[in-house]
Parts: sequence; C-alpha cells; structure tokens
Amino acid sequence: MGNSKRSLKEILDSEYVEDSEEGEDLNLNDNLSVEDDEDSQYDSNLCNECKDMQAEIICNDCEENFCVVCFEMLHRGGKRRKHEYVKTTEDKVDTSQQQQQEHQQEHQPAEESNVGFSAVSENNSNQEDSVDAKLLLHLKESATYIPMRLTFEERHLLRLLEAALQVSEYTDRVDILSYSSKPKRIVEQLKEICSVLSGLVVASNMKIGQKLLEMKNFSDNAKWFQTVFEIGRRYKIMNPERMRDTYGKLCYMVMDSRLPQIEEHMEFHFYKPIKTVQSFLLSKPEDNGKALKMFDDKLILYATSSVSPVGKSRPQINKLIKQKEYAIETLASKYSGKYYSKEDIRQVLYSIGDYNAYINMNRKPIIRMLTRLDLFHQPEIAKKYSIGIQFGRQGARLTHDHERQWNYVQQSLMLWSIIQREMMRLWYLADIDQFDGSQYRLASTGHGLNRIKPCPSIYKEMHKIINECRSKTQTWVGSSVVHLGDDAVPNALFFLDKYTQVPTILIPFDQTLLKINELVDNDEFLLEYVNKEYGSVEDLKLTILQDAFAHMFDGSGADNFFMSGSCIDGRLTSAWNHCNEISKKKYYNIFLLTGFTGFNGSEGFSA
Repeated sequence: MGNSKRSLKEILDSEYVEDSEEGEDLNLNDNLSVEDDEDSQYDSNLCNECKDMQAEIICNDCEENFCVVCFEMLHRGGKRRKHEYVKTTEDKVDTSQQQQQEHQQEHQPAEESNVGFSAVSENNSNQEDSVDAKLLLHLKESATYIPMRLTFEERHLLRLLEAALQVSEYTDRVDILSYSSKPKRIVEQLKEICSVLSGLVVASNMKIGQKLLEMKNFSDNAKWFQTVFEIGRRYKIMNPERMRDTYGKLCYMVMDSRLPQIEEHMEFHFYKPIKTVQSFLLSKPEDNGKALKMFDDKLILYATSSVSPVGKSRPQINKLIKQKEYAIETLASKYSGKYYSKEDIRQVLYSIGDYNAYINMNRKPIIRMLTRLDLFHQPEIAKKYSIGIQFGRQGARLTHDHERQWNYVQQSLMLWSIIQREMMRLWYLADIDQFDGSQYRLASTGHGLNRIKPCPSIYKEMHKIINECRSKTQTWVGSSVVHLGDDAVPNALFFLDKYTQVPTILIPFDQTLLKINELVDNDEFLLEYVNKEYGSVEDLKLTILQDAFAHMFDGSGADNFFMSGSCIDGRLTSAWNHCNEISKKKYYNIFLLTGFTGFNGSEGFSA
C-alpha cells in the first residue's frame, strides 16, 4: 500500500489517500484490447469443477482444467498433492514481461545519450505525457456509459414522474398470484400511469399539456413518455440513495412494456437508452465529431477533476477551483459551435465531473480501510488485536485464523473498490439485461414474490472484476460464486441495490474513525474515559477496526445455513448483519458522539 514509512497514528488519523494508488486503479481499464481478446476464449476455457471461473491450470494426471481455487482445494492432500500440472497463464505473463523489456531496451539508447538534468526533465515530461494520455483514454472510454446531468427542464419532468410513481400500485396489482389475465392487468396499469402523468403535465404546464391532450392515443406521445422514464433511470444512476420506494416500480413498468404481447397491444414501449456523454455528443452528426475532440485536450483533466480539501489550505483550494472554472470556460468556448452551444459543452463537463466525484467519494473510504487493514500485518498489533474467527462464536459461520481472515478481508475490500470504480459500467449493463424484452418468471424467493431474470452482461463483467481482484491478491479465500438470476439475487435491480449500499456501510465507519481525534481534543473528560476504557485513542480505533474486520466478514446474516458463507454476495450480507448489530457494541456510544445517525445512505453522494 505504500504506507510502510508512516506511523501508526498517521495511518489511523489521516484522510489522505495516495495519488499513486488512485492512478494505478484508474488506469486498469487501459488494457481493454487484451481483455477483449481473452473474452472470446472465456466461455470455452471454464474450470471443469466449478463451471464458473476461467481455467488457469491443467492437471496432467487428472487430464482436466481447473481454476486456481478449485485446483488448490482438490490437490491440497492425499495422492493428488503429487500430481503434475501446467499453468496456462504463464505464457501471458512471459509475453507481457518481454514487451516491457523490449520497451525498456528501445528507450535505453536515448536515456544513455542524454546525460544530466535535461535527460531527467525529458524523462519526467514523457512520464507525465504517458499518464495524461492514459487518463484521456480512460475518460474517452468512460464517456460511453457516463450519464448526462439533468437540465432544469428535465428536473421538472422528474418531479412529475416521482409524483406519479408515488401514487401507483403497479407491483401490488401486477406481481401477484391471480386467476385474471396478467397481460390485461399490465396494460391497465401502464395506461393508468400514462393518464396520471398526462394529468400532472396539464396541471403544471398548460401549453405542454394541451399538446399532449391533442393526441388521442398514448402511442402518439410515445417519445415523450420514453423520455420521462429515461430521465428517471438516469437520475437514479448518479443518486442511488434517491427514489428508493419508487424505482422498482419504474423498472418493472419499463420491463413489462417491452414484452412482445404488451408492446403489440400498447403500440409503443417506455424504453429509451440512457443519454450518456458519448450518445449526446454523437446525436448531431452534422458536427463531424468536433465536440468529441475535447477528449484529446489535456484541459479536460482539469475541467472534470474532483477538488479535495484534504491537506490543502484555503488559498490552495481557491486556486484549484479557479483553475477548474477557467478550464471549463476555455473548453466551452473552444468546442462550441453551430450544433453544440457553450451550455451543452458545460453540461458534458459537469456530467464527467459528477462521475469523478461519485467514484472518488465512494472509493476513498474503501481505500482508507485497506490502509488500516495493513496495520494488522504488524506482529505486535496482530498479537493484541487478532481478527481470527471461529464457527459458532459471536454468530460467525466461518473459521479463519488471523492470516487467512486478513487475506479474506483484503480481497473483499479490494473487490468492493473495483466494483465501485466500475459502478457506472455495471448500471449501463444492467440496463441492457433488464430491458432486453426477454421473459421473466415470478417466484417466491423467501422475501415474497420476485421477478427472476438472467443477467448475462453483468455476470460476465463480474467475472472480469473477480479475475482482476484475484490478480492483485496473493491467495483467494472463500467461494467465487456470483449469485445472479437466482433466489439470492433475482435480477439486475437487486444486484445494483446490493452494491450501491457498500458506501453507506463503510462511510459511517470511516467518518467515525476520522472524527474521534477532534472529539477527544475538545473534551478532556471524554479523553479520560477513552484512556480508562481502551488505553488510548489509537487503541480505541484498533478495537473498532478489529471488530469490523473480524465480524463484518464472518459469513453471517443469511436467512438459512445454506445461503451463508464466503460467496461474493455473502460478504456483503455479513457486512449488513454487522451493521444491524452495531447498537450492541461497547463502542457504540463513540459512534453516536461523532454524529452517527444510521446506515441509511444519508451521507452518500448526491449529484
């Protein structure tokens, strides 16, 4: 993590996250061409045992292909321990190493010929150029799924949509067991929501309402209805803590409207692709891609950056804000024209800025928790604050010693960090999986009747994320099963709902740990209490972290024994279970004193 030289107090107190880590994580999407080549062979090279992960080892004695996890599990003892095997991933590593060596050899003559300060400065400038080029490439690729920020007119339509969804009883009327025709019930409810929306438009804006009323059929206003529902979906992506009670109804309406028999009867559907930065800039072909050229301009990095106040003085912050505003106005003037106004370009830059702020806000707490986890590798801390767990104790469903639990927690946090980095892409893929017009089945999952629908796009992306996470960790602990389209995670909507809650779990923990110092500095009696109960402020923080790392990842919290454990989704389930038990903890009073109100997402990001 690069924090070996920092003291215990500095790591526990610091809000700072090293830029090098952010840069490395940000540039992980740069090797897309390599990943795309691997994807073509992915389905044919699955592990023979789990039929889940990509095969990386060929056992010569078994004559079968295995992933690393299954191979280690099956060959850890007995006669199989002596089996000979071949790693299929070695060739890729060798080729990448050869490319690096060739790249270094190409640059050696130039470096040797230039001696002194000029050589160092040129080398630094080349490195900066390469980093800028990677960041620009990342932004350009991300533009395909970064949603556009809502305009003032769109926010007005959003309020109308939210009002209509609040009074709708769509799921209560459609997703039930009944002898009446389900297609008939769906059509009735869809027509009802169209009527409510039309009435609200008339009440809010008579001119627009009059135009809608002039059309005798709802299908005549198909584009308007599609736009309204697209605005709702786009708003939810950047504001996951909003529309909690209504977004499910919105998705199911759009999903049902795309069923062939419903679309045939209604003569239109509610689906419209999400308006992204790229789709907006390509919506006017007459521009000849002039606006897209700003993704090759380095100024866009300043115009879309997230200004963090951590470790900066007020003058430094003001300078960064002015620098960002200047970059925005310069780009707006440079790339606006006949087809895209300055306000359009500003809206694009604000949208990318929202995306950067969203990722930054949600990932920083996870990265800080990973830094704190490194402390538990120190022998003196590991001895005093062991994070080992045992089945049956304090609700744990797993048995891990300190070292194994450390690896398990590390890979879980790293997995969540990568998922948060790719959250916009996952929303984009979920949109494809949910509204592709395919059939779903209604079944009881233990939480009432739910729509079970396959999610092939998200499933494939999740396996790529897991492979990336495994490549960053020394060993893989636990199961690599991803629940999608089953009783645990019925559809893409449930998947998104689970992982948008990761920040709402970790942000309160992170903020509490950061505010403890400020709290005890202002109250000498509280400092005396902390020293008496825990030994010191650092010991208090380590106590909170020990309990979190041990029981936030202990496999507990599932409805039954068979659904608990160490699968990809089980890690999040046990984390929520730990949050539900937080009021029973000895240190809960410290949480309350630092301003903790609950794990309800109120501290999340809002664009």
